[in-house]
Amino acid sequence: MGEKDVNGVSGITAFLSTVPYDQWTSVNPSGWRPSARYKHAAAVVQDKLYVVGGSRNGRYLSDVQVFDFSTLKWSTFSQKMDSQDPKSDINISDQVFPASAGHSLIKWEDKLLVIAGHSKESSNTVRVWSIDVETHSWSAIDAHGKVPIARGGQSVSLVGSQLVMFGGEDNRRKLLNDLHILDLKTMTWEVVETKKAAPAPRFDHTAAVYAGNYLLIFGGSSHSTCFNDLHLLDLQTMEWSQPETQGAYVTPRGGHAGTTLNENWFIVGGGDNRSGATETIVLNTSKFVWSVATSVTERDPLASEGLTLCSATVDGENLIITFGGYNGRYNNEIFVMKPKPRDSVRPRLLQSAAAAAAAASVTAAYAINIASDEKNIDVKIVDDSDIKGVQFEGDTNRVAAEIDLISAEKKIVESRLAEVRDVNSRLKGNLEEMNISRNELAKELQSVQGQLEAESARCFKLEVLDLTHFLLTQIAAAQKKLESLSSLELQLEVLQQQKLHVERNMAADQRQKSGGVWQWMSGTTQNSEQ
Repeated sequence: MGEKDVNGVSGITAFLSTVPYDQWTSVNPSGWRPSARYKHAAAVVQDKLYVVGGSRNGRYLSDVQVFDFSTLKWSTFSQKMDSQDPKSDINISDQVFPASAGHSLIKWEDKLLVIAGHSKESSNTVRVWSIDVETHSWSAIDAHGKVPIARGGQSVSLVGSQLVMFGGEDNRRKLLNDLHILDLKTMTWEVVETKKAAPAPRFDHTAAVYAGNYLLIFGGSSHSTCFNDLHLLDLQTMEWSQPETQGAYVTPRGGHAGTTLNENWFIVGGGDNRSGATETIVLNTSKFVWSVATSVTERDPLASEGLTLCSATVDGENLIITFGGYNGRYNNEIFVMKPKPRDSVRPRLLQSAAAAAAAASVTAAYAINIASDEKNIDVKIVDDSDIKGVQFEGDTNRVAAEIDLISAEKKIVESRLAEVRDVNSRLKGNLEEMNISRNELAKELQSVQGQLEAESARCFKLEVLDLTHFLLTQIAAAQKKLESLSSLELQLEVLQQQKLHVERNMAADQRQKSGGVWQWMSGTTQNSEQ
């Protein structure tokens, strides 16, 4: 990135003279700087950048900071509450502007309008606040009608005297894709029913208004993914569509910031939950062609989420201006870029090729007719049905110059066509290589699956063998135990027989020794005979 810190500049003119085209340049203001933050809101009013609220370390901020491009210095907006504020039921401490984050900031007449956002002050519906940059007073606007549910991370776009609000995330973290309009003249909300498929619910996306009749929605986040889709809402028919885009590939992102400058929509920062988006991308809203203006490194403050982006004309120079953001650390730096003037292009017709060719022929004939009128050249259309024959009479030198110009443009187109063909050829080659690699991987996968099946079968056989061996071992052990039990039973029977024999012998011996009653009686008889 062509970053460049500028010190000791005298005035905005000297500073802008050092800023290159299509490269981000950091502004190094002298003196005090506001605290770093993200999910704030910003707008430019008369060469001054107003920054309102935001979040830091989980804490909502209530300050309003002002950067003056004429002096390149920061100052704090000394705010005071309007004593005639009709919203007397709102709990506001010390008359400090309500702290909030994820809100939107719109310049309307001589005021700044703060819409929606997450706040410490609980509310079930969207609130609108007004900040008067002249009197430094603020007040809550009493809106009527079908007031939307409270939310943060929505997009709010100014279309005439109406604010168009899309999507966001409510206080219960429910994602939204509803559409509401606030009429700033009557301060009345209206819910809008749209046709066809609306964008998926999302928050932290960006929105832009094209030609005053179309609302563009790009990117954003859900709770699990980020988007890179582009949606278009016809504000006359309220019908959604997804225009076909060309040009550079745009990575998914949420938390990015966008601003329009003429027909170009610049988008900076954001991320995809893994890394920050490093490219500053540009959508040509008349042709729906994406391009990359410049890139930064991954850890650059511009590859942050929750930063703000504004466009302004300062000292005659068109600028886009960023402030703040979070990329692992909170930032409070200002960067500016001078977009290189781009050639205006005709709107890309969303028609068939034949219709587009016919329209191009009509446009060319019309341009020739206008040029001829200016030089009093007679133009004669030979066949006005297909606008093929055109005879010129008069200034042949101008005609020759026009032919040379067309030839040069043809060479440029042919060169670009050759580049596109070369890119397509390379992409085709890469696709063929990827197909070959895919086929090789498929074969390798089949081989691995076969090996896995064979290994599984072998493991199964081994498990069966192990189980069989285990069972045989257990059976052998049981048989041994049974044999031992039989031997023990025999020994027990022998011991029982021996015991019985011993008991019999002991009984016989006992009888012999005692003689029993007969022996006693026999002894008594013998004694009496004597």
